[in-house]
Amino acid sequence: MDLGSCYLGGNADAVEFCPHRPFRHVLAAATYTLQEGKDEEERRQDRAGTVSLFSVDADEEDASRRLRLLHTVETAGVFDMKWSPVAPLLAQADAHGRLALWRLEQEDGSDKGAVLRDVCSGDISSSMCLFVDWKQTADALSVGLSDGSLSVVSMREDRLEVSEQWTAHQYEVWTCYFDRAKPHLLYSGSDDCSFSCWDLRQSPSSAVFQNKKSHNMGVCCIAQNPLDGNMLLTGSYDEFLRVWDMRSTVKPVNEKSLNLGGGVWRIKYHPLIADVVLAACMHNGFAIVKVSTGDAKVMETYCKHESLAYGADWQRRECAEQSKNCSVVATCSFYDRLLCVWQPENLGNL
Repeated sequence: MDLGSCYLGGNADAVEFCPHRPFRHVLAAATYTLQEGKDEEERRQDRAGTVSLFSVDADEEDASRRLRLLHTVETAGVFDMKWSPVAPLLAQADAHGRLALWRLEQEDGSDKGAVLRDVCSGDISSSMCLFVDWKQTADALSVGLSDGSLSVVSMREDRLEVSEQWTAHQYEVWTCYFDRAKPHLLYSGSDDCSFSCWDLRQSPSSAVFQNKKSHNMGVCCIAQNPLDGNMLLTGSYDEFLRVWDMRSTVKPVNEKSLNLGGGVWRIKYHPLIADVVLAACMHNGFAIVKVSTGDAKVMETYCKHESLAYGADWQRRECAEQSKNCSVVATCSFYDRLLCVWQPENLGNL
């Protein structure tokens, strides 16, 4: 069921629901717009973007109020953003090689209003910051860069400090991901088709493994099962979602693969259902996939976007009535600048 949609002011590429109370109704949507036909220096100046906050209320009877714009900030073009695991802090990785932190605050006099306040920012690289992930303790972040480097950035009260940076891949690092149970391990995926793991206890970080054979095209995204740390998912431009058994970290085993019919750009585990993931499939819309120990299968697809399917996330929400569909999804697509909020039809009351 479609709850609401709107067009953003730029090319839409990332959506993230805030997981923290009292802001679980807040959705952040980011854009990145490149002015074509200019030289490199002019393009750098014109890689513009925005981060917009929306209120999402699936239970609102008035359809016009289910998706409402709250606040927008102008910034450099945003490639990726993530909420801190411990507080309503939003990290933004942008096209100017910077990492910025925003604090989400309630607007004066409103329990539903919200604004972003600038906390700090830092220059990470002369290359573009393509992806960001938080360490679970929230005292550090990892950043994937367009020159093939990985950065680990430490939080120092009111500033960000690059604690380590190294050449990890030959081409763009599209994704990086801290192991949720073993935070000294950092996974990465790149346009060089490599799926890698790094041990941060050594400096410079050493490779635990580098798998260059399993993916036929670039590795775009990585996600770990929240209840089974040995299960890791990768998504690739080659259209496959792959399920990995990480019990032997030095040599992970690819247990199964599922072709989703489009480059797998993002994968997000459901916040309440451990074996259900949401996938942004670039040229083939969005898919909801059940990934169990025995099989991986598509449960549902959403194809109402008309260009590159990039941003996807679940809302973390409680549901008072067991019979109601409690799952809410936000998705966005790039060239048509479309943001949609919808409810899956096949998850029932799970």
